Amino acid sequence: MKRVVVLTCVFFLMGALGAIAEEREPLNDGEPHGDPPYLIEDGWTPLLNGKDVSGWHASWEPKLPGIEVPAQYKNLKQGGWFTTRGVKWERLLGPTLLTGRDEPGATIINGNGRAGHLITDKKHGDVELYLEFMLAKGSNSGVYLQSLYEVQVFDSWGSEFPVKSSDCGGIYHRWIDGKAVGGSAPKVNASRRPGQWQSYHIWFQAPRFDRSGKKTSNAKFMRVLHNGQLVQENVEVEGGTRAHMPIDEAALNSLRLQGDHGPVAYRNIHWRPLRPIVRR
Repeated sequence: MKRVVVLTCVFFLMGALGAIAEEREPLNDGEPHGDPPYLIEDGWTPLLNGKDVSGWHASWEPKLPGIEVPAQYKNLKQGGWFTTRGVKWERLLGPTLLTGRDEPGATIINGNGRAGHLITDKKHGDVELYLEFMLAKGSNSGVYLQSLYEVQVFDSWGSEFPVKSSDCGGIYHRWIDGKAVGGSAPKVNASRRPGQWQSYHIWFQAPRFDRSGKKTSNAKFMRVLHNGQLVQENVEVEGGTRAHMPIDEAALNSLRLQGDHGPVAYRNIHWRPLRPIVRR
């Protein structure tokens, strides 16, 4: 009888220790901690399934001057995006291109760089977002929180000019009456060279509305890390930035990746509900 009791206590203690070991320390302090946060913290949901582009759909809105929809993409649900196991970049033979074999994989790529905008089927409000991207030389894309507010993705590597809202890591400006309005340049140029993977870690607060639907506070980028470096902090956005989707501001909207401004690849896209940033 004593042997049974002792064994029961041992198994109980082992189970308790296992449960403790499974609980990972919260590190939500707005700083990098080595590996990507979805690997070392709990609560993250992947937006790519490693096989295809399920969970996303394509849109060609807004139609930009001079950008024609490639005929072969018009009837594709993913608008010219496809999955691949690996992305190839050629510094000498094709620096303005990214290529990959169309096959099941954990990376998405927009083919010739004139694809549709890729949009999540799911919508988000307050969110913490992590993703990685690769650009060809001179390429341009954007991560639109709620399909409205853009964190610029641009080949700013090696630029000697002062950073602007149109540089990588910038919160893109709005476009009103044919003029750029607002926007926020990144604090530093943290860009890597074309053909290298880069990362964004974004803490985003959605706009607030009262019961009548009137907006009571603007959307806000609480923090943005570009390759682990702080580039934005507490930046409010009064409305949709340039080339946003033609939708209204709301508590919930989809995430959008811009696809028509040049070759770009994305991988390791994860999000989770926004939590308060722990000040250490």
